[in-house]
Amino acid sequence: MNTLVTGAAFGAALTVSGVYQPSVIVSQLKFENWHMIQAFLTAAASSAALVHLLQTLSPTTFPLPPRSYSSISLFSRYDGNLLGGILLGTGMMLSGACPGTVLAQIGTGVRSGFYALEGGIIGGIVFTGFAEAAAKASGNGEESKELTKTVYENLGVSRSSVLVAFEAICASVVVSTALWTSVGPEAKISPVVGGLCIAGAQLLSLLLRKNLVGTSTSFEEVGDWFWGIFKGKTLPQRYNNLLFVSGCVLGAKLLTVAYPALGQVTEVAVSPVAAGLGGFLMIIGSRMAGGCTSGHGISGISLLSTSSFLTIGAAFGAGALLGLMRG
Repeated sequence: MNTLVTGAAFGAALTVSGVYQPSVIVSQLKFENWHMIQAFLTAAASSAALVHLLQTLSPTTFPLPPRSYSSISLFSRYDGNLLGGILLGTGMMLSGACPGTVLAQIGTGVRSGFYALEGGIIGGIVFTGFAEAAAKASGNGEESKELTKTVYENLGVSRSSVLVAFEAICASVVVSTALWTSVGPEAKISPVVGGLCIAGAQLLSLLLRKNLVGTSTSFEEVGDWFWGIFKGKTLPQRYNNLLFVSGCVLGAKLLTVAYPALGQVTEVAVSPVAAGLGGFLMIIGSRMAGGCTSGHGISGISLLSTSSFLTIGAAFGAGALLGLMRG
C-alpha cells in the first residue's frame, strides 16, 4: 500500500507541476521555455537537502547507496551512463515525455503519451530480452559495482561542500531564469512550487518506503514478465515498481478529476511514430544507464552520484542538440 500511495503522490506532483506536458519538455529542450528546468532543479536540490538531513539524523534508517556507474565496456567506466543518457534525451525530445512523465500523461489522457508508453513497453521487452544480456556479456560484473563513486569522493572533498555548491548552482539558475524568462500557459502554479511538490513526494517515499523514487525499472519488470510467459518459465516475483507506476497514473488521474484545469494540455505536434520511437529509445537508454530523469535526475543526483550527473547531462545535451537541429 505504501508503494501505491507514494506512486500516486509522485504522479500527482508531476501533474500539478506541469512538467508532464509534452510542450513543456519540448520547449525546454529548445530553450524556448524554462519551466522544466526550474521545476527539475528545485526538485533535485530539495531532494538532495532532504536526503542529507535524513541521513545525518538517522544514517541507519536511510542507508541509501549512491547510484552505481553503468558500463558496457566500450570506452569508459561510465560509457553506459553517457550512451544511455544520449538515447534517453533523444527519446525525450522525440516523444515529449520521459519514463516518469509519460505515466502522468496516461493519467491525464495526453494522446501522444499512449504511443510513447507503447514504445516504452517494447523497449523494456527488447532490453530484457537482448540488450541486458549483451551488457552482462560485455563484462560489467557485479564486482565492479563496488567501485561506485560520488562527486565528492572523486573530487576528494567533503560531502557538505559539494552539497552547498550544488544548492547554490541550482538556486542561481532557478532565480535567474525566473527573473529573466517567462513560462508558458502550462504553468498553473509556479514551477518552483511544482518542484517542491515533487520533492514532497520524494520525502513521502523516503518516510514510507525508505527508498527514493524511480520509474524506468518498471519497464524492465514488464519485459521480465513478457519473457517469462513467452518462454514458459516461472514468472518473476518483481512487481513493486509496477505498483509504483500504477500509482503514478492513478494519482495524475484523480488530481485532474478533482481539478480539471490541471489536465488542460497545451498542444504540441508529436506524431504517433515520433512518440513511439521516442518512448522506445528513452527506455532503452534509461535502462542502459541504470536510471531515468527521476531515478538518476531526482534521486541519484540527490545522493551526489557521479553517474547520475553524467547521465542527466548527456540526456539534456542530446535532447537539446536534437531540438536545435529540428528547429
